[in-house]
Amino acid sequence: MSIIKTLLHSAAFCVFYGVLPVAAQYQDRPSPLPLDKIKLPAGFSIDVWAEVPNARGLTLGKNGTVFAGSKEEGKVYAIIDNGEARRVKTIASGLSSPIGVAFRDGALYVSAIERILRFDGIEEKLDQPGKPVVITNDFPNEKHHGGKFIAFGPDGLLYVPVGAPCNVCEADPERFALVSRIKPDGTGYEVYAYGVRNTVGFDWHPDTKELWFTENGRDWMGDNLPPDELNRAPKKGMHFGFPYCHGSDILDPKYGAKHDCSKFIPPVAKFGPHVAALGMRFYTGKMFPPSYRNSIFVAEHGSWNRRNKIGYRLNSVQIKNNKVVKQEVFAEGWLQGENAWGRPVDVLVMPDGALLVSDDYAGVIYRISYKKS
Repeated sequence: MSIIKTLLHSAAFCVFYGVLPVAAQYQDRPSPLPLDKIKLPAGFSIDVWAEVPNARGLTLGKNGTVFAGSKEEGKVYAIIDNGEARRVKTIASGLSSPIGVAFRDGALYVSAIERILRFDGIEEKLDQPGKPVVITNDFPNEKHHGGKFIAFGPDGLLYVPVGAPCNVCEADPERFALVSRIKPDGTGYEVYAYGVRNTVGFDWHPDTKELWFTENGRDWMGDNLPPDELNRAPKKGMHFGFPYCHGSDILDPKYGAKHDCSKFIPPVAKFGPHVAALGMRFYTGKMFPPSYRNSIFVAEHGSWNRRNKIGYRLNSVQIKNNKVVKQEVFAEGWLQGENAWGRPVDVLVMPDGALLVSDDYAGVIYRISYKKS
């Protein structure tokens, strides 16, 4: 009887909060996509750049190949654009949540829960990538927050986050709720940042070379608590509060007792509660107006743990002297009332200055460009 009650409760929760199985969600996607619903600042336009099922993390190869990870599909894709035609190739499949991709020295690195894989010389053999090298399989295999966005830092090390294996709990601080880094060969594991519940997007400031990252706040503290965060980690060893403190001063109802939030590193900016702030990049291109130079674009995947949905959009964050001076919505329209037809995941600045945006729900990658009127 308890099992039946649990199933009924889960079903009621899904209906109440609008959470549907992936297959059911995909049935609701409009075709063609209503791009005219997307609101952008004057001079900007958006187009579907490629159709990529469940597209997640993005990275750019040396020869211009865009690589995309996925979650539900278990596949890794390569998108080749020769200026006349654009092709999407599957270069790996059957992986466990390979959401993260990174490129260095001709090789593609892919995250797959407990493993990091490397495809050597990938752009020269997209038709037959061959078997990857497993550079490490020492990461935890828990699937809760187990998907990993990955990227190489200015120090040449691969940064690999490990989310908390729970909504909120006290887990081994050397294994969970952190950002780690390793050498390109998989050795030299060390924790760079502690107390990070789950980050699915980070980048380094073009000038200072300091790490900035988004963080998803915990669930089940109500519709309006806690906020998602934008954090800055200029040095190794900083603690960002999880599971004891959320935001800058919100004590966790279970784990916050006897803790002082002032002892942890506060966020540099707060996003809406449960917006699921994921991918972020500093804008280093020259296509957009100068005011966007070195600002941050953040993809909000959209809420599920909330009665009224929020997020499902792109934000731009302007900073000066390591402080946020302005935060505003850059692109919105994927959410119409309580119905979402798209969910932005990651962003990537292209060599021509355009911005690519992956959408795992609509199964596409968009291209946002600017032309002065």
